[in-house]
Amino acid sequence: MRWLRRLPMSFTFSAVALAYLAAAAALALWLSRWLAPAGAFAAALALLAPLLVYHVRRLFAPMRSLFRALAGTVASYRDGDFSFGLSWRGSDELAELVASHNRLGEALREQRQALVQRELLLDTLVQNTPVAMLLTDASGHVVLANLAARKMLGDGRRLEGRRLDDLLAQAPAQVQEAFARGGDGMFSVESEDHEAIYHLARRSFRLNGRRHELALLRELTTELRRQEVQTWKKVIRVISHELNNSLAPIASLAHSGAKLLRRGQHDRLDTIFATIEERARHLEGFIRGYARFAKLPTPRAEPIQWASFAARLRSQIPFAVDGPLPDAPLRVDPAQFEQALLNLLKNAHESGSPETEVKLRVRRAGEWWRIDVLDRGSGMSEAVLQNALVPFYSTKRSGTGLGLALAREIAEAHGGRIALANRDQGGLCVSLNLPA
Repeated sequence: MRWLRRLPMSFTFSAVALAYLAAAAALALWLSRWLAPAGAFAAALALLAPLLVYHVRRLFAPMRSLFRALAGTVASYRDGDFSFGLSWRGSDELAELVASHNRLGEALREQRQALVQRELLLDTLVQNTPVAMLLTDASGHVVLANLAARKMLGDGRRLEGRRLDDLLAQAPAQVQEAFARGGDGMFSVESEDHEAIYHLARRSFRLNGRRHELALLRELTTELRRQEVQTWKKVIRVISHELNNSLAPIASLAHSGAKLLRRGQHDRLDTIFATIEERARHLEGFIRGYARFAKLPTPRAEPIQWASFAARLRSQIPFAVDGPLPDAPLRVDPAQFEQALLNLLKNAHESGSPETEVKLRVRRAGEWWRIDVLDRGSGMSEAVLQNALVPFYSTKRSGTGLGLALAREIAEAHGGRIALANRDQGGLCVSLNLPA
């Protein structure tokens, strides 16, 4: 029977069937001496049936073992164990099945190893990042906490399985208040000799069909201190430059005016006094602009109609309206919103754009208003785009760097944001996004 097992399965079935029929025919011929032909054939089949069953079972025993092995390896794959392999001596269809099964196991094993390597890399990054990371489930229990989170909230001990509320109860009051407010935000934690500034970011998502929340706590003290120093240096340079540009001519003109007065030459005094007044008013406006930026009051929102608001803007600075203005009102602080758009439209005119290409476009997108100020000027380089919204940053010789910064401050005070992008075929698009 071994030679039969080495044949393809179809030939094995055919050989067994032919051998059984040949034996049954020979035995029926011998029994036909005593029995009728039909009875002799039936008796031959009955006598050979146990022998046929025995040989069939022996013939198919290796295949049954193979099928059991295949079922076992599939169960192991389902449980994440890919270390099994099978072998089959024949060269039939089952050999092809075993070879395909082994190739599948190798592919799954390689994918599993790659996933394990990625998981190790990700875990190393998560555990060693200086940002404290807390993953909590819908019941408020900590699912994952990295080393920074353990150090901040658990004195280095494991936090998994503990309730976030219990951890926050032992944290500083500023941390509790930041989590209680919800959303993103900055806060500071003061100690006897140190003040640390943190940024809290919270994101909700579904993991395995269940709601989870990821909280990220990042200390910004060093970076903010560095930026604060750089900002103050910039402020001092700008103010010193502007004060010198105004006070030096005033002092010089006052000295000249005194000389002319002593000589009795009064004809040039009007010009001198006019220039002194012009420089003093310029300096007054400069200081007022800084004060307005530093003391921006809380917005007092009220509904405004776009048509009348755009007409009031156009009476102060020219621009075109791109598309129809919406009928639905916008709730903003009218004075602050007007100041923000005036700053943006003024910048658009100073960009070198033709006056007819300075446009205002208003659109409603779901729960947001998008207000675009468009121009066809020279646009901005990548470096300028990255710094344009920073207070006191300006590429103009006489610029204060407060126009875009004040517009950004007003947008964020209304719960919105501002974005800048270069336009195709030249120009700039400044977008104010405000909640509806």
